[in-house]
Amino acid sequence: MPIRFLPVLLAILLISSIRPAQAQDEQILDEIVAVVGDYIILQSDVDGMVLGVMNQQQIAWSSELWTEALTQLVSEKVMVIHARRDTNIVVSDQEADQMLDAQISQIQQQVGGQARLEELYGKSLLEVKADLREDYRDRLMADRFRGNKMRGIKATPTDVRNWFEEIPTDSLPTIPDLVRVSHIVRLPQVTEEARNEAMEIMRAIRDSVVAGVSSMEEMAQAFSDDPGSASNGGLYEDMGLDEVVPEFAAVASRSPIGTYSRIFETQFGLHFLRVNTRRGDRIDYNHILITFDDRKVDDAPAVARLEVLRDSILAGRASFEALAREESEEELSKAQGGRVTDPSNGERNLYIEALGGLWQRTLATLESGDISEPAEVILLDGRRAWHIVRLDSRVLSHQVDIETDYELIEQRALQDKQIRIMDSWLDELRESVYIDYRGEARELGLASN
Repeated sequence: MPIRFLPVLLAILLISSIRPAQAQDEQILDEIVAVVGDYIILQSDVDGMVLGVMNQQQIAWSSELWTEALTQLVSEKVMVIHARRDTNIVVSDQEADQMLDAQISQIQQQVGGQARLEELYGKSLLEVKADLREDYRDRLMADRFRGNKMRGIKATPTDVRNWFEEIPTDSLPTIPDLVRVSHIVRLPQVTEEARNEAMEIMRAIRDSVVAGVSSMEEMAQAFSDDPGSASNGGLYEDMGLDEVVPEFAAVASRSPIGTYSRIFETQFGLHFLRVNTRRGDRIDYNHILITFDDRKVDDAPAVARLEVLRDSILAGRASFEALAREESEEELSKAQGGRVTDPSNGERNLYIEALGGLWQRTLATLESGDISEPAEVILLDGRRAWHIVRLDSRVLSHQVDIETDYELIEQRALQDKQIRIMDSWLDELRESVYIDYRGEARELGLASN
């Protein structure tokens, strides 16, 4: 699948389904441009996909872009048809609903909430989901069918070297400065003044919600400090108890459905929550977070503890990895013995220029193997903390080389191999599926099966 179409493909399922309600108010000219098995693809489906790519990537319309979008939609239906023929691929209603709920939540934010979505569609949210569930089940089945094929594709050392040797020397890219780092994090100590101020705010919010003066959703939108849920009324759906910190999980697992929990504290601040549904260890819930004023915290204990830990490591009394797992207060790196990775892909090689000023200042004077003095840092979730950093390795900016950058080259070689094999495989799959191009598609020269 062309990368540029990935972000908009799911939205097409929902946006195109809004068409019938819109048609009540205005005449929309449309036509079938392809029939794939029992599925039809409308010109408006393709136009919507193209428009999404044009807006995201700031590119102009072209017949080539439109053809590429149509080809992608046809390929997706071909995948669905073959996935449905594969009796080993099964997708439950719950799995389809999880995917659909996430997409609907995103669209609601874009169009202005649930009421606006229901107005556009002309039906209740439950009816919208019922209409779309099979589309999303199809999408999941196609993903699994594709994934089974992708998992069997590997890049051998010969593949990697051949791929690299095909690139002209003067076309080899330059890689910016890279580092691999580990750290141990300690959070500032919350003062009683900061805790009391946060508690006063949280009690007022909870009392208002419990008394029915305001809804939890309204108060979350107005006051919650959680950037991931405040705009959505504090809502999280289908969260596993193992995906939240232990203190939060302990309250969420015991809280009766539909009731407001007590106020409780985690490393992020003060919370209260309402569990909406529970399915085993997975829950839907709303919560409100009030963080502690970081101008009224005490840094000294965190700095002092990090100095003790650094001395222990340098004296050989403990390893960096062991102390990171025991003492660090940043969950992701703690579980990895302090290793810092890119959360989007798990990559250890990090571009220095992307780490930010605080990281760059800390690393500036370190040689490989050095451990920094305690330094201030802003964590990925926005919290201010202190850490000691070990520079595990540094690679200066250089032209890509197969000896020093094998892993990076291997990833690119694998991607290209996957694209080639998947394109050939799709050609084979199309041969056993009825495909009839019509209208605009036929005018552009696309040939039916």
